[in-house]
Amino acid sequence: MKRSILSLAFATTILAGLAAGSAHAQGRGIDAIQTVVVIYAENRSFDNLYGSFPGANGLQNVKPGEAIQLDRDGTPLKELPPVWNNLTGKGVTPVVTQAQTEHLPNQPFSIDDAKGLNTQLGVVTHDLWHLFYQNQMQIDGGKNDKFVAYADSGSLVMGHYDGSKLPLWTIAKQYTLADNFFMAAFGGSFLNHQWLACACTPVYPDAENSPAKKLIAAVEADGVTLKIADNSPKSAMQGIPKFVNNGQISPDGYAVNTMQPPYQPSAIKPAEGGDARFADPSKPNVLPPQHEVTIGDLLSLKGVSWAWYSGAWQAVLDGKNGHPVPNFQFHHQPYNYFAAYAPGTEARKEHLKDGGMNGVDFIKDIDAGKLPQVTFYKPQGNLNEHAGYADVESGDKHIADVIAHLEKSPQWTHMLVVVTYDENGGFWDHVAPPKADRWGPGSRVPALIVSPFAKKGFVDHTQYDTTSILRFITRRYELPVLKGIVERDAALRAHGEPPMGDLTAALQF
Repeated sequence: MKRSILSLAFATTILAGLAAGSAHAQGRGIDAIQTVVVIYAENRSFDNLYGSFPGANGLQNVKPGEAIQLDRDGTPLKELPPVWNNLTGKGVTPVVTQAQTEHLPNQPFSIDDAKGLNTQLGVVTHDLWHLFYQNQMQIDGGKNDKFVAYADSGSLVMGHYDGSKLPLWTIAKQYTLADNFFMAAFGGSFLNHQWLACACTPVYPDAENSPAKKLIAAVEADGVTLKIADNSPKSAMQGIPKFVNNGQISPDGYAVNTMQPPYQPSAIKPAEGGDARFADPSKPNVLPPQHEVTIGDLLSLKGVSWAWYSGAWQAVLDGKNGHPVPNFQFHHQPYNYFAAYAPGTEARKEHLKDGGMNGVDFIKDIDAGKLPQVTFYKPQGNLNEHAGYADVESGDKHIADVIAHLEKSPQWTHMLVVVTYDENGGFWDHVAPPKADRWGPGSRVPALIVSPFAKKGFVDHTQYDTTSILRFITRRYELPVLKGIVERDAALRAHGEPPMGDLTAALQF
């Protein structure tokens, strides 16, 4: 397959890979893994779903006063604000109103407690801000005490479920649950999907002179804090904070919040009279094609088969993106942002696969033993567990069903499955993320390691983040190390933190 000329960035990657080569050559019991499957769900913090998991660093380890949320002026809130605009709303029965969420104590609370709000796992709740700058403001240097202050959902950020009712909980008890796994980047799905693909943050060249110039965020000199608008409510008890410009692009031209892919499927239609396969590049929210090296590029250069399966991909290309089903999310498809996978390329045809409605085509390939050596699966919107448009239970059951098929697959005996969440969805977690670089890592998320080689009934406390998946793939297939991984480890060391693990601590050969 023809590939573009190697970029300077890729040359840097090759050098980094050579430097790390000795590490890749060690412990070749890892060769027993012949198929790696990554299932990427949505928007749940560890404490939100697994806060009461036996043996894990959960809510039982929250020290007195550790969960107290501060107001915007730094003083402790006397109580939590209500969930602004209702906990559940249109199309949901029963509706849990804003008034019903008033006067909650300033502490974590159970969303599904029958004696409380009684909002069960099968109910779609209010969405929450999960944005690049807000996530850092909420983490507040590791104290995690301003989640309420810089949220648009009031007290909901402090909510958690009894995850023991979910089928993935049972699977976690059978295999390995990682309780020290962080989302790679601060903020939302868009950026964390990019980090799963390339361990990098997308760029918008010359943004200040582009159609996207109004999307540049207004940020304080610290590079972390959004500038507060003059008309912003002073207290979290008075309402949702307002900012001068809560933008998608950093002042120095990085795309940090959701932007649309330059190729279809995209939320932005083609330009009038333009190529129907492209999004209109004149629209502010369309990200120009990206050129950074991805883990997919490295796998292809090594001759390792791989694919990104996306639930309902073809249905959406055919104009069938219904709501609430499949509620396809365009910004969850990271390779659709890269020029190397543009419409018409052989790489796109080979590597971007339709998972089918409800994942049926992905499951057919599982059952037939036809999965590529490295396989990513993104469930369609209504099955991804994202608050605001999906419930927890439906997605959890879907992923558990996929795992049941994987366990019966002809490829199972040499398989590693990683199930994790792209980011925290705005939900609070009590563990401080390790300090590293300007991009992350962000809040803690659940991660399950499922494999015949996974330690059974094990809680893995190793420090991981989303790039740990890429680290495992890199080690297993002896690939060059992506530049972003090299830079993250250097930043971790500079802060006295260990490097991120590569998942092998969860395995035994």
